[in-house]
Amino acid sequence: MKHIVVLTGAGMSAESGIKTFRDADGLWEGHDVMQVATPEGFQENPELVLDFYNQRRRQLLSVEPNAAHYDLASLEKDYKVSIITQNVDDLHERAGSTEVVHLHGELLKVRNVVDELSYFEHRDDIKMGDTCPQGHQLRPHIVWFGEMVPMMDTAMEICATADVLIIIGTSMQVYPAAGLMHYVPEGIPIFFIDPKPAMTSRGNLTVIPETATLGVKMVMGMLEPN
Repeated sequence: MKHIVVLTGAGMSAESGIKTFRDADGLWEGHDVMQVATPEGFQENPELVLDFYNQRRRQLLSVEPNAAHYDLASLEKDYKVSIITQNVDDLHERAGSTEVVHLHGELLKVRNVVDELSYFEHRDDIKMGDTCPQGHQLRPHIVWFGEMVPMMDTAMEICATADVLIIIGTSMQVYPAAGLMHYVPEGIPIFFIDPKPAMTSRGNLTVIPETATLGVKMVMGMLEPN
């Protein structure tokens, strides 16, 4: 069975109503990313950071997967599909995708401030004083700037076994995720879906300058039968 690997970024969830991570002004929902997405920001003002993610979590619970999420899930009927996402939402899972690797963590999980591997499901607000059973303060299970990306090795291994690569809604400019393209086997078909692509079609790379919902449908029509 052919293995389709899909890399998704903020543009994947934009049509569900989740704002893209960073607007042109370098702000995330009106905040400097260094205030709300770094260990230093959390140390300096933990209440601000917790409140920021509490708002993001509430927003996530109020939206639904879009057609592109459902279309990717439907590919599992005919292909082995692995999704590697930079998104911290659970919209791929809600749409029915069964193999999803989150590079940057998950908004609906929390961990304590000591152990990055001690995460668990959590849908409510986190406040200062909320602790794990060991007594450590809880924080969002999000990979902040300057922190290790624990799932990176897994993602590289998955890319190395791809027969087709589909990239959706990410500029592929932010490392380490941007480097994943270089781990897929040479010459396999690569489809790049983004309304403002930073690259052009060449060789085995097909660029589709569309939103996720339109672009995924177009790629589905281009895939060779299994």
